[in-house]
Amino acid sequence: MNSLVGSEALIQVRDLKVHFPIRRGLLKRQVGAVRAVDGVSFDVRRGETLGLVGESGCGKSTTGLAMLRLLDVTSGSIIFKDHDLASLDQTELRESRRHMQMVFQDPYSSLNPRMTVGSIIIEPLNVHKIGAPGERRERTQELMKLVGLNPSFINRYPHEFSGGQRQRIGIARALATNPSLIVADEPISALDVSIQAQVVNLMADLRKDLGLTFLMISHDLSMVRYISDRVAVMYLGRIVELGDRDPVFDTPRHPYTRALLSAIPTPNPKLERTRKRIILQGDVPNPSNPPAGCHFHPRCPLATSICKEAAPLLRNLSSTVSQSDTPHFAACHHA
Repeated sequence: MNSLVGSEALIQVRDLKVHFPIRRGLLKRQVGAVRAVDGVSFDVRRGETLGLVGESGCGKSTTGLAMLRLLDVTSGSIIFKDHDLASLDQTELRESRRHMQMVFQDPYSSLNPRMTVGSIIIEPLNVHKIGAPGERRERTQELMKLVGLNPSFINRYPHEFSGGQRQRIGIARALATNPSLIVADEPISALDVSIQAQVVNLMADLRKDLGLTFLMISHDLSMVRYISDRVAVMYLGRIVELGDRDPVFDTPRHPYTRALLSAIPTPNPKLERTRKRIILQGDVPNPSNPPAGCHFHPRCPLATSICKEAAPLLRNLSSTVSQSDTPHFAACHHA
């Protein structure tokens, strides 16, 4: 996997595994494990937006939470600013967390309803002891203005705002400590369609103006194509394809990626009627008992005997499909 490492990488994830134990019986003995993330490796380059996509239950949100150590890591490494986050104790982890923040999916449940907007945004500054009290309040007002909120609303409560405004509050809180990395977990899925574009454009502008790096987790492929520089596709705890946005969307190399993209509706009714959908057979396997070999082989139209026996490596196929030197990785024996 050394070919995945870039000198410009801000964070490097290597062979990350997050398994949740299954316990049964009076003594709660472990009888198995749900392999939510099962050996994931990728980089997030400094200043880019990496889109992480896949159907519900594939492990993409768990990957984002584990990267920030909001979930315990079973094994693997997460290298951020020359430190392995997976091995840091709580004191060291707190210092690192000021440089990486998260925007959560639900803009209401992620905000304390008993705290004012000002208290919510200023809390990271208080925790990390950044600036004097007066400077913290001034910083809070600047952040509200930065995300498009009226600073005079600083003493209002979350229930007094719309869904889009609450997500802006969550973004302002994430920006408070001047982080270099933001993990955005489905940041627009709970918003009205009319508001989604505003929030996406806000995040794109913040990335450009502040030099931020984003990991954008989503199942909305249209949004991912709009905002991302590179795209990683997950299936049942593993990354099956990784590359620059346009090659992944225009010339997907993995059959699962092709099936995902075929589900995107076309706005032209005539083309939509003639478009051929790829309908996958069967259900997603149980992550506590995934198939041997390639996890996708029970539903894959290209599967052969080798797919049932050996797990394919994530390998660079760019030299085999084009003259481009840009890496395009796929984990498929028949890619």
